[in-house]
Amino acid sequence: MITLPNSELHVSPLCLGGNVFGWSADVNNSEQVLDHFVGNGGNFIDTADMYSQWVEGHSGGESESIIGNWQKKRGNRNSVVIATKVAKLNSRPGLSPENIIAACDDSLNRLQTDYIDLYYAHEDDPDTPIEATLEAFNSLIQSGKVRYIAASNFSAPRLQQSLEISERLGYVRYIACQDHYNLLERDFEDSLKPALEQNGLCELPYFGLAKGFLTGKYRPGTSIESVRASGVTAYQNERGWALLGKLDELAQEHQTSLSAISLAWLRAQPTVAAPIASARNLDQLKEIMPLITLTEEELGRLT
Repeated sequence: MITLPNSELHVSPLCLGGNVFGWSADVNNSEQVLDHFVGNGGNFIDTADMYSQWVEGHSGGESESIIGNWQKKRGNRNSVVIATKVAKLNSRPGLSPENIIAACDDSLNRLQTDYIDLYYAHEDDPDTPIEATLEAFNSLIQSGKVRYIAASNFSAPRLQQSLEISERLGYVRYIACQDHYNLLERDFEDSLKPALEQNGLCELPYFGLAKGFLTGKYRPGTSIESVRASGVTAYQNERGWALLGKLDELAQEHQTSLSAISLAWLRAQPTVAAPIASARNLDQLKEIMPLITLTEEELGRLT
């Protein structure tokens, strides 16, 4: 277990992404994945109120509901750390105080719990004063409905501004960030990492496996039937194939999966606490769960 900086949250070094629950993973598969994850040392689960509103016939909240029903049946709420988010659900958009309070209550109901361990602003809301947003988050923490807050998809200047306002007004501050970061998506290193280092925040990156590309299932000349296949076309080029070659070498040397190597690289990066990765079935979960330590030379080969 690791402790997230500026908190008392003790979490597994892999955060299980809940974006697939109720989408590409049905209830049965979702519960099998959750059971195996916690049965093998995992305790950190990430979701959002808007998962999976992009599916025809869905309205959002499906992932939270599956996680809520599962933890209620297992009676394990106190042994798991649940993170969810507000701002991007079509019916609860933005970071106005009224929306944050209402969305939090909705999430608590779906999760069947009376508190959220880590509550994210899922994206910045330039139309709401930062002070108002932080005041709402502060009230949720004071009421016990939320333990800690975090920021996702913020620019460095807006994140810095938020932290300074929290300091000035005596409000709770964001303890972590969640952003798009993996071996193929490296913008974070220049855009946000310096702000996190300066303020002692940790990063919990999403799309740690580049929407599945870094699992190695996509290869030149092969066609994959997947709801996420269209999302990896940007990686199917000389750079992407070369990186897969390096991952193949290291996976063979460590007798593990390409996924485990990709996540090990992320885990070794400055500010990264625990990468987020999802699995729609047990086979995929078993590929992302091994905890591998790479040498400086091996990290260099990938970097």
